[in-house]
Amino acid sequence: MSAPMEVVLSSDSEGQLWNCAVFDLHTGSNLLSYRGGNSSAQSLTILNGEYILGAQLGKNFINVWEIQRKDQLQQKIVCPGIVSCLAASPDGRYVLAGIAEAIYLWEISTGNLLVVLSRHYQDLSCLRFTDDSSHFVSGGKDNRALVWNLASVVQMDSSRGPEPRHVLSRHSLPITDIHCGLMGPQARLATASLDQTVKLWEISSGEMLLSVLFDVSIMSVTLDPCEYFLFCGGSDGSIFQVSLCSTAVSRDKTFQSDGEGNQVFKGHGNKVTCLSVSMDGTLLLSGSHDETVRFWDVQSKQCVRSINHNGQVTNAAIIPAPANMFLADSRPAVPLPLFSRHPNPSEQGDGAAAGGVCLRLGTNGQDSEETYLEKREHLHSLMCAVTDKSVFGDGENSKVRVSELEEEVRTLKKINKDLYEFSTQLLTKPN
Repeated sequence: MSAPMEVVLSSDSEGQLWNCAVFDLHTGSNLLSYRGGNSSAQSLTILNGEYILGAQLGKNFINVWEIQRKDQLQQKIVCPGIVSCLAASPDGRYVLAGIAEAIYLWEISTGNLLVVLSRHYQDLSCLRFTDDSSHFVSGGKDNRALVWNLASVVQMDSSRGPEPRHVLSRHSLPITDIHCGLMGPQARLATASLDQTVKLWEISSGEMLLSVLFDVSIMSVTLDPCEYFLFCGGSDGSIFQVSLCSTAVSRDKTFQSDGEGNQVFKGHGNKVTCLSVSMDGTLLLSGSHDETVRFWDVQSKQCVRSINHNGQVTNAAIIPAPANMFLADSRPAVPLPLFSRHPNPSEQGDGAAAGGVCLRLGTNGQDSEETYLEKREHLHSLMCAVTDKSVFGDGENSKVRVSELEEEVRTLKKINKDLYEFSTQLLTKPN
């Protein structure tokens, strides 16, 4: 069987028949299914065209399948906490996971946890890479989206933590979805929020280009490949098409249907949580809590096909079919190593030190010399060890002091969360 150019990858909250499945874009027929557990929203991703990764709903691990071996759950990656969102870089070198308010970045070739970023004040809701893997964007329940330069994060100075390139803080309620356009660092970025707005940004400058106000909360957002239209999924089941080529030039506007491309797709009976557009821009895919995935003809706004699920649709996207997806004898070129749960795996006794296969990607083959990052991590760990002894001392005094600090951090986090929930209730309370 020859692989179609594009396929649909989707999952639902129940996971009764499968965790996730692959459907034909043009017929809706089920091509492949992957069993075991169920994937949470914003957490299903393709790694290097060879693996499917999906964070287990409500659990602290990630399910992994070889993309050709659909009947067998290959591996479980244990994480430090429940994963709320997940993303793999398009070049297949890195995986991002949102765990509570922190971003975890793993290197695929080694399984090493390179860095833990803690710049959000509330839980993460979505993570996205740019198409060239040079940047990634994180959105959270703290109403902010942060733009990160991947090179700066990976090659960070050990004396201070990495900082985001831009902090996008114009939303007033939690971020629900993010979409990165094409052109890498020159791309445009769309953010959706419960504050009933979708905002369009320029990644290079961090400038807001457009803000569109709707009469319902927006749960999902995407752009067509040519970026003529912005598609926004509403909490009432509507899908709004916003023209980006309108003759009316205004940075802040309220959505209204008109004859210049601003239209509404009607058909879903519950919130639209997933949106995706085909490569040629003619088909729009939507996933909803009404337990259906629908295909829409963009020009006519008519639903041309529907796929029923057994639960609320948590993930749905149109993806290019990997060349080896339907080749039963094919195997991944690079096996996944064990993922470390600590930034310094050699000290903690996990990751590659515990028996994982340590492979380095590159045209020059595997280098036996210690890399710059490994030298940095080793020196940093030595420095921390010396600092801990000089400040806290050895033995029981150190343990008591660490325990006190951990308890203080937990208390401050609880106070911060309570204050946030109280302020959210005040903002959303009807007049």
